[in-house]
Amino acid sequence: MRIALATWFPRDPSAPHGGVEAVSVNLTRALAQVAGTEIHVITYDETIKAPEEFSWEGATIHRLPRAPGSLLAFARGQGRRGLGAFLHQLSPDVVHAHDTYGIMTRGLCLPRVFTIHGFIHEDTRLVGGWKNQLRAELWKREELATWREQPHIISISPYVRERLRGIARGVIHDIENPIDPACFAIQRAAESGRVFSAAAICRRKNPMILTDAIASFDTGFSVKLRLAGPIGEADYAERLKVSIRDRRLSEQVELLGTLSGRAVQNELSKAAVFALCSFEEGAPMGIAEAMAAGIPIITSNRCGMPYMVHH
Repeated sequence: MRIALATWFPRDPSAPHGGVEAVSVNLTRALAQVAGTEIHVITYDETIKAPEEFSWEGATIHRLPRAPGSLLAFARGQGRRGLGAFLHQLSPDVVHAHDTYGIMTRGLCLPRVFTIHGFIHEDTRLVGGWKNQLRAELWKREELATWREQPHIISISPYVRERLRGIARGVIHDIENPIDPACFAIQRAAESGRVFSAAAICRRKNPMILTDAIASFDTGFSVKLRLAGPIGEADYAERLKVSIRDRRLSEQVELLGTLSGRAVQNELSKAAVFALCSFEEGAPMGIAEAMAAGIPIITSNRCGMPYMVHH
């Protein structure tokens, strides 16, 4: 069976950027090991000028160039046309689209399924500002139209299924995100008071509340907060850094930046607690990976998180 995965895929599979890329890496590696499958990953890349193709873990990765600019406009126009032409030429038995690639495969005359990883319009709304409120409405229109049209949808969480009620007309399949098997083999060596969080530094992920919590502790309580993740919003990251400095938390809070999968697993091995207090999530990979390692979780009581963690 020839399977085409239309998704965001990292240039360095050992260091995926965000949950969708992590899912894509895990899924590609696992499917390529199934006898009788031929796996092709098609992904757009702003850093290249011409198409690239290479093999990875038994799969073929196709990188297509994308001009910088509005992702929504690209997904509705050039991205959809380019991806559709490529897939028709590839002629797979099934197309599995992820995230914004669901918009690009809308109307595609091939067997297909679409995994919803989150709600872009909700994420955009949380950034704030009237321009983002307008962008959120445009994203919502496209996302709802995509949900209505897709013949098969994979729901990664009951929260996603709830949001699809009364909108999606196709078959909904409940399948949780794939986890790197290495997370189940992590040898715990937890350090007392060590809190780890892996998420982009942005309003939606809400890391500021974790630093607020650290600042509220009594001076006699020893705790180390380690925040891993890329900067998603520069202004928010600057506010976070200023807050850490002004409240003299530099010795207790460390910003680690983007980590490789191996480095994240090393952090998980030493963490006493994993914390993620986002405002909006479907089924965050950070929580799933920490649970696979057997680490206690502190998380928000909203959106998809309560379906993963019970008090």
